Amino acid sequence: MIRTFAAAALVGTTALTGAATAQDAIELKISVPSVPSDIHTRALGEFKSNLEAAMPGAFDVQIYDSGSLFGQGADVDAVERGNAELTYLSFQLIADRMPQYGLFPSPYLFRSPEHYAAVMDSEIGEEVRATVSDEMNMQLLSQCYLGTRQLNLRNARDIETPEDLAGLKLRMPSSDAWLFMGQSLGANPTPLPFGEVYLGLQTGTIDAQDNPLPTIEAAKFYEVTEQITMTGHLVDAINLVISNEVWNDLTEEQQAAVEEAGDAACAWNNEQRLSEEERLVGFFEDEGLTITEPDVDAFRTHVQQVYMDSDRSNDWPEGWVERINELAPGSED
Repeated sequence: MIRTFAAAALVGTTALTGAATAQDAIELKISVPSVPSDIHTRALGEFKSNLEAAMPGAFDVQIYDSGSLFGQGADVDAVERGNAELTYLSFQLIADRMPQYGLFPSPYLFRSPEHYAAVMDSEIGEEVRATVSDEMNMQLLSQCYLGTRQLNLRNARDIETPEDLAGLKLRMPSSDAWLFMGQSLGANPTPLPFGEVYLGLQTGTIDAQDNPLPTIEAAKFYEVTEQITMTGHLVDAINLVISNEVWNDLTEEQQAAVEEAGDAACAWNNEQRLSEEERLVGFFEDEGLTITEPDVDAFRTHVQQVYMDSDRSNDWPEGWVERINELAPGSED
């Protein structure tokens, strides 16, 4: 369970006596599509080390990055079936299964990482966790801040409003929720696996991609692009999840250790990402990219209207938008 997106030290679980023997260790295979240098891939190393410190020898944590065990999308299916134990799960994929949660990946809903954390720590978050467990056979352990998504263009162009994105081939993951988001921004959404994005930008198969700044650096997209436009259209996170197949067999002490290791991993991730976002604007400018600021209010107004006019908003839980707004830091009770 998430505690906070703010960088903070977490109380560790006291190491239990009587470390398990190697043959008794519970196997935890973690399958993710991200590259080794990405922050949320490295956060899994924090998960592993924290869990080992809490319960020495009790778990055999195996980290498979870059889609080496299961490809993007297939990793979630594998955890649901019990063929892998952990992965990262986006709300975009949750929304594909449960349309009522299409609210969460809608652009411009959350104002900051702190706002996102407050929602997931509320009764709304508790309801989401219970439903995902029932419908997808997995537990949401913690939410790792992925960053605030910006547009990253192969060729520089003047972008002030959504109309300026007309005809732009914007790479999106292949899920319906992602593709609709690309459309709402005014672009021509083009599905492409993450591992093919660099080549797609290099060859012109796509004109742009959107990701948080740390992901742009980690995947080296700045090598094949000329511009970043700071739309700030999605404050995003990914859920660290564990299969119910293994979760339900754990003791209460083991579950607590896994939860705390997940929280510690995401706290480390969040601190790193917030720091990196502050640093990277200057880095990209030094690399020769142009950083531009569009009319964000124009984007927000257009995008929110597209969502509210669509059938998607019909599935959103009644009153949740208002409740989420009330949870924003600085809002009045």
